[in-house]
Amino acid sequence: MRINGVDPKTLPQEEVLVIPKGDQNIVFRARGVPDMVEFNALCPEPKPSVRMVAGGVLEPNITEPGYQAAVQEYSKRHLSYLVIKSLEPSKVEWDTVNMDSPGTWCNWEKDFLNNGLLPSDCNRIMALVLEANSLSEAKIKQAREVFLLGQKLASAA
Repeated sequence: MRINGVDPKTLPQEEVLVIPKGDQNIVFRARGVPDMVEFNALCPEPKPSVRMVAGGVLEPNITEPGYQAAVQEYSKRHLSYLVIKSLEPSKVEWDTVNMDSPGTWCNWEKDFLNNGLLPSDCNRIMALVLEANSLSEAKIKQAREVFLLGQKLASAA
């Protein structure tokens, strides 16, 4: 496949973050997660119980406290899975995170903090993961400007 002569497979697939620590650098590489199939298999979306309302109609009971707590945990695991999977190119050797155990995924930040990283470092890591998994307006603007400049230079030649 080509798009205007460019093979998308040849484009950079990773975002990079370098965190200096003394005279050493910690390099994080993140790539976008292409799908959530593995996540959905390991962590199914919570389903609310049903309740009968006036007229004998059954409806989901989304206000049930147990369901609300399950949705909150599901959301935390979803974001944590995104972090862990995105950081796979960094070859992080986790202390307490285990990909086969969804209950451990939320420990990613704790593992970093317990090993000398700062909360601000974790914020930058999260920003890197979000950058790898989204297309920011700044990236689109920069790409548009480079494209238009190339068009202008080509028409001037």
